[in-house]
Amino acid sequence: MNFKVASNGHAEVAALLAVFFAKDIEFGSWVNGELLVGSGEKIELINPATAQVLLCYLDAGAEVVERAASAAQEAQKQWWALSASDRAQIMWRCSEQIRCVSEQLAQLESISAGKPIRDCRVEVAKVAQMFEYYAGWCDKLCGQVIPVPSSHLNYTRHEPFGVVTQITPWNAPIFTAGWQIAPAICAGNAVLLKPSEQTPLSSTVLALLLESAGVPKGLVNVINGLGHTTGAAAIAHPATAKVIFVGSPKTGSVIAVAAAKRVIPCVLELGGKSANIIFDDADLDRAVISAQAAVFSAAGQSCVSGSRLLVQQGVYKQVVERVAAACTKLSLGLPWQESTMIGPINNSAQLTHIQALVAQGIADGAKLVAGGERASIAGGEQGYFYRPTVLADVDNSMALAQQEVFGPVLAIIPFATEAEAVAIANASRFGLGGAVWTANVGRAHRIAAQVNAGTFWVNSYKAINVMSPFGGFAESGYGRSSGYEGLLEYTRTKSIWVETAQEPLTQFGYSIE
Repeated sequence: MNFKVASNGHAEVAALLAVFFAKDIEFGSWVNGELLVGSGEKIELINPATAQVLLCYLDAGAEVVERAASAAQEAQKQWWALSASDRAQIMWRCSEQIRCVSEQLAQLESISAGKPIRDCRVEVAKVAQMFEYYAGWCDKLCGQVIPVPSSHLNYTRHEPFGVVTQITPWNAPIFTAGWQIAPAICAGNAVLLKPSEQTPLSSTVLALLLESAGVPKGLVNVINGLGHTTGAAAIAHPATAKVIFVGSPKTGSVIAVAAAKRVIPCVLELGGKSANIIFDDADLDRAVISAQAAVFSAAGQSCVSGSRLLVQQGVYKQVVERVAAACTKLSLGLPWQESTMIGPINNSAQLTHIQALVAQGIADGAKLVAGGERASIAGGEQGYFYRPTVLADVDNSMALAQQEVFGPVLAIIPFATEAEAVAIANASRFGLGGAVWTANVGRAHRIAAQVNAGTFWVNSYKAINVMSPFGGFAESGYGRSSGYEGLLEYTRTKSIWVETAQEPLTQFGYSIE
């Protein structure tokens, strides 16, 4: 295939795309079973590991969105006309299609998003699981029969919205695409998916794979472009009945306003500043290892990252020393290398943001005990690599503890009592995740109940599965995006009343003679 790959880009991307797309065509949006070239400004995809251009494409714009919305409306009618069992079988085949090309998908994700290949393999496998899980829900989405105090048969139905617009981020492109698409189509909806303009490749391939499994053309359309043009056009389109957004609180508030102007609902899955709490009686071996994984995996580019480590004073010094020492053992490298544990930051703007917050933290009085600088990697000297960083003696009022870093940066905060730990954990505008490490069962349950977070772990961290609801409190957003609760987000409940009485109608003083 002859995709327009920049001369200083990677032929590997063109080769991987050629596995999926048979036609010699320029990259664009996936609409109604084909790639459509946009009409807007040129967008460059940058390899995070080398800072080189991988390929260029044009912003989709309103015209492509219009075609995608029209295709989605027609395909949704076809999809909803199928029996629930038929939809379930097709969704199961979707998972099979994903597994058949899982290695190619993982490689494409690794290069374009800068994620370690071993992490990408796990995420692709989880996407297949998402379609398997929701395949099982297709014929089990039941309503209720309500025993109303009249002669009516009253029952409810869960019906789809029709067309939903989903906007996903650059930190986990294919994972968040599957996370949103699977429950949406399980509930009977069609999808306009707008991935980040920086990482559109794997999401576009995913839409093609779903169609190869039997999903109607046009049911899942991937509109590739900028948020303020393509994304805005999709939200404003009359076909869009609900909006789902995964990303920053700042952008989430803009999207919520745009949806509110049309009086349509939205689900917002936003940022986090999660507190990972270690008490004196914790199993420190497990707690320290988990604390590293909680913030350094994915180079810290995770909304649920355990970026605030709260440590009780009795073990504070020991934990700081052990976490700092472990940083030197974490392998930074090119994302496609098997040994790499931490890859690059996704983009230069995010790298600059990380550097600024670390510098401010040090200026505010935090103690740098590990990292705190860019790293030079052989073969990726110009890449956006940043060393795992640990700052101790952080005060919770510092910007470092209040703002989302979204990088491999750990802020360690001391505390004395259980009440203080809870107070520090909740002194945040976010409420996405949290964890506690303790041998005291009663304390574990007390902390879990008191910390404001949509997901909370006890003696573990970052266990996430499509079966369990996920979402946040406060500025971490609202609504849920997985599990049964996530499925219900894609339905509207209809109440139906059927009169069963044989007697003449006498309600409101009227009668039929």
